[in-house]
Amino acid sequence: MAFLWRNAGMLLKSGRATPGLLAAARLLSSGAQYEYIMVEKRGEKKNVGFIQLNRPKALNALCDGLMTELAEALNAFESDGEVGAIVITGSDRAFAAGADIKEMQNRTFQECYGGNFLAHWNRVSTVKKPVIAAVNGFALGGGCELAMMCDIIYAGEKAQFGQPEILLGTIPGAGGTQRLTRAVGKSLAMELVLTGDKIGAQEAKQSGLVSKICPVDQLVSEAVKCGEKIAANSKLVSSMAKEAVNAAYELTLAEGNRFEKRLFHATFATEDRKEGMTAFVEKRKASFQDK
Repeated sequence: MAFLWRNAGMLLKSGRATPGLLAAARLLSSGAQYEYIMVEKRGEKKNVGFIQLNRPKALNALCDGLMTELAEALNAFESDGEVGAIVITGSDRAFAAGADIKEMQNRTFQECYGGNFLAHWNRVSTVKKPVIAAVNGFALGGGCELAMMCDIIYAGEKAQFGQPEILLGTIPGAGGTQRLTRAVGKSLAMELVLTGDKIGAQEAKQSGLVSKICPVDQLVSEAVKCGEKIAANSKLVSSMAKEAVNAAYELTLAEGNRFEKRLFHATFATEDRKEGMTAFVEKRKASFQDK
């Protein structure tokens, strides 16, 4: 949390604080601390936001407080001009073993429907900056859904993924049936959702759910390295590239190609596009200014 104290304090003094950092400054100045997550910056240039879920006794079960804190941390990183990518991880035993069942056990339909239960969990998927999930151990139910809300999933060798809600008499409620089907196809998604079975890291990679498998003790560092590579590029253009890829899930091929072309054309209005191409022609490393 120290980096938020330093950054927020400096920006408040200079009068350049963004709304997100002002909110973070108010949160910290009030003496509040995160209870369910740990937050810092990592990488040689401290340009990778790092969030670790921290409910070890509950295997990082996703309670409402944890998801609220996660959204606050994401908002702060989204507003931080130094951060170009974000890594979310858990422990070696569990990324997140699911939603907190004790917390939702006695909820009624009226409470869920009237209060739009779980709606705020979607914040991870709306962050403009690239988000990497580093998954060790269990990523089940809400934990699997949280990982799938991220843009890239790295898995430890012993990671396990699944949507076991059917065993509790319910179904996934935070995108599990939708994102899993898009990631691995109908047959495997249907099998996992209807049986509650789990798949390991190798099968997850073979099916397209995971992009890279790492030794357990190297997973986090590899995810941070990926974040550093992303953060070294133009943050503005990275957000545009992320938007274009995500559009592929929503649009037809023709519509998607038109959308991509519009964003591609839009990069020609940026200083970073000019710098990138000029640096290539001049055979030097580009110096992006995120403009």
